[in-house]
Amino acid sequence: MFDWVAEMVEKTGYWGIALLALLENIFPPIPSELIMPLAGFKSAQGALSLPLAIAAGTAGSVGGALFWYAVGRRLGQAGVQRFAERHGRWLTMTPADLEQAEGWFARHGHMAVLLGRLIPAIRSAISFPAGIAAMPLPAFLALSALGTGAWTSLLMLAGYWLEGQYDRVAAFLNPVSNVVVGLLLAWYLWRVVRFKPESTDTRD
Repeated sequence: MFDWVAEMVEKTGYWGIALLALLENIFPPIPSELIMPLAGFKSAQGALSLPLAIAAGTAGSVGGALFWYAVGRRLGQAGVQRFAERHGRWLTMTPADLEQAEGWFARHGHMAVLLGRLIPAIRSAISFPAGIAAMPLPAFLALSALGTGAWTSLLMLAGYWLEGQYDRVAAFLNPVSNVVVGLLLAWYLWRVVRFKPESTDTRD
């Protein structure tokens, strides 16, 4: 993975950074914790302009976020409701739970998108509920760009300052990402086990 990412950035520059950032949001196993510090290191060497590298990484990442937003928008609340009615256990939500979640996202969705773009393992996922909730596209793009720009800048600046030791960024953040993923998986499995479908008993 590392050699492939390094070769892509080396050969294609800003376009490669944008493409990798886009793919990272669609296929999370490609880690931004590796892509962005490497781009920062290349900028420190003079091979790239740091502002342009940040812009390329941000643009690609927002493009990937837009993909999942479009999927959620296409599915819509009605589609998720139908899925919850049939397979609520695997969604870990009943239709009533889903209505509550939709209400929460309607109230706090803007902040969720902005901050979610800064959290490993949440960064890609947050775009999907934004699409389901039909968040206005201009607001989604603006919030995603702000959150993504901050995350991208942080990682690239770390690589820029660390130069030859830029891989320490990934060495530090990868365990954090793994912990977040592990906690989310444990929480999901706990909800699956504890899930209780809505009662269909209509007696008085």
